[in-house]
Amino acid sequence: MKKLISLMLALAMVVALVGCTTPDVPVDTSTPPVGVDETPPPEIVEDTGKVFNIYCWNTEFQERFNEFATDLIPDDVEVNWIITPSDGGAYQLKLDEVLPANEGAEAKDKVDLFLIEADYALKYVNSPYALDVYSQVGLTAADTADMYQYTKDICTDSDGVLKGVSWQACPGGLIYRRSIAKEVIGSDDPETVQAALDNWDKFDAVAADAKAKGYYMTSGFVANYRVFSNNVSAPWVNDQNQIVFDPAIVQWIEMSKDHMDKGYTLPYGIWDTESFNEAKVDGKAMCYFGPGWFFDFCLMPATLADADAAAEPGNGSYGDWGLVKGPQGFFWGGTWICAAAGSDNLNLTREIMKRMCCDKDTLLAITNQLGDFTNNVTAMEEVAESDYGHPFLGGQNHIAVLLASAQSIDMSNSSPYDQMLNEPLPAAFKDYFLGTVTLEKAYDNFYMAAIETYPSLTRP
Repeated sequence: MKKLISLMLALAMVVALVGCTTPDVPVDTSTPPVGVDETPPPEIVEDTGKVFNIYCWNTEFQERFNEFATDLIPDDVEVNWIITPSDGGAYQLKLDEVLPANEGAEAKDKVDLFLIEADYALKYVNSPYALDVYSQVGLTAADTADMYQYTKDICTDSDGVLKGVSWQACPGGLIYRRSIAKEVIGSDDPETVQAALDNWDKFDAVAADAKAKGYYMTSGFVANYRVFSNNVSAPWVNDQNQIVFDPAIVQWIEMSKDHMDKGYTLPYGIWDTESFNEAKVDGKAMCYFGPGWFFDFCLMPATLADADAAAEPGNGSYGDWGLVKGPQGFFWGGTWICAAAGSDNLNLTREIMKRMCCDKDTLLAITNQLGDFTNNVTAMEEVAESDYGHPFLGGQNHIAVLLASAQSIDMSNSSPYDQMLNEPLPAAFKDYFLGTVTLEKAYDNFYMAAIETYPSLTRP
């Protein structure tokens, strides 16, 4: 369900024109962005498929689709969900099996929509298996104009062609336990907490204070990894096909070792049960990091003392949490919808994309009903200025907190290797953090595993 919600709407061609036009020359703001065909939307042949096949890795999109888009499905068309968990790359392997054969597949077996995540989006975006959402599917520049730019950048291929759209943006923040913050910082007020944690030096200082009062700064050493990996200054792989450690990743390694040695954190991974146990009413962790989907679907259930009772203040630590930007803005996750080459239902695909990813009213409803930070700048600005409040966060408006991060996300350093290098790295260095191997051995172990996954890559 990760995925997940985030940036400023910006039509690249318009910006370019404004930058080189004198004030006396009017600018044609109807010019489409780079990579968008200027011709009218294409005439797409009539749909003939009677089975609409959607490939995904969990039920997140299915639940939203069932709530907001089932009326688009013709009476004689069956929607078929093919769900393959992403563990161990299984979902990608499934796509790699079915997409190349889709043109020649039987009508009932043709892939119509498939979903992808940011960490491996470029693998499919830079392939012939995902269709141009403008010239082949039929969306227009106006349909996508109010999306956060980074959500379009992630699914734009090397030729500037947009190959997928998302209903969500996923800016992340620092989620803190209010009662612990009162003890450690002296206040649970978001402005005060943010001022105390707005850079990593301050984060370290508060971690020392938390330890002195019997608390952990984070529930596990991987908790803040995404903040660093999302703020790298260069891609994982350089133009010589070498795996290069960015200074941000090195900084995370150094901080994690220091925090483990000093007892500021615990030897748990981000998905370990023990990590989530520290969020229970008697837990000792002050901070988690994540976007809206993380605290809605992952952290919140772990805080409940009675999983069968209502999720409300008084049930465990539910409601005893707040949200701030933290030391750095970042994003985590998100789900993109792609139209499959060979589909015989492109008109239906277009209408689903328009409803779920482009329609402001639908996106507002998703936010208000489900808490998602959705992919519409105007809608999220409206929610940020409203009295909307999330009960898990003590009534705090998390959209307002995450808005600035959403508008500043930069995906220029992403690469097709991100998922299969970022995900194994913490495990490769865990033994170093625990003191059972040297730093050099940890690097060796990581490089060995990475090159086994990507034989064409080398270490510097």
